Amino acid sequence: MSYREKLRAFPDGAQEVLYEGKRYLMRKETHLDGRLIKLYAEELGGNDFVSLNYYETSSAPLLKPCEMPAEKVIAFIENAMLR
Repeated sequence: MSYREKLRAFPDGAQEVLYEGKRYLMRKETHLDGRLIKLYAEELGGNDFVSLNYYETSSAPLLKPCEMPAEKVIAFIENAMLR
């Protein structure tokens, strides 16, 4: 499953996920009939976080990480597991 498919599959709202053995509170919002997804996750009891906006455009999907490398965001999406 690609990171785009997994991102779309996460339910909207807040849920706890596990990533690299750590717990995160993840919030996902879907807008504009699925063409915009906002995701923010923060490590519970730690300092790490993941933040992104994802756009489905007519030309190509566009991933916009917020102040972090795209590789970090993609790794989180691909490996985070709902609790």
